[in-house]
Amino acid sequence: MDAKTLQSELEEAGELMVAVEEIDAPLELHLHDTEIGDDSVTLQLSDGTLSFRLDAVTAHWKHYHSLADYALE
Repeated sequence: MDAKTLQSELEEAGELMVAVEEIDAPLELHLHDTEIGDDSVTLQLSDGTLSFRLDAVTAHWKHYHSLADYALE
């Protein structure tokens, strides 16, 4: 995954979901708790910090909350 692309998508959407190798569930990234570096992503959680390699991100997508977000209202 490219750091600039991921950062741009996060800034545009405000939050993103990502799939990361070796983590079974998708992770939710927010502008206020995520730092994307050249080689890694650091996520501040309520009980600690989670860091993973940027190249371990296998997919990202926008996190929708309502039918309107999907243009289905």
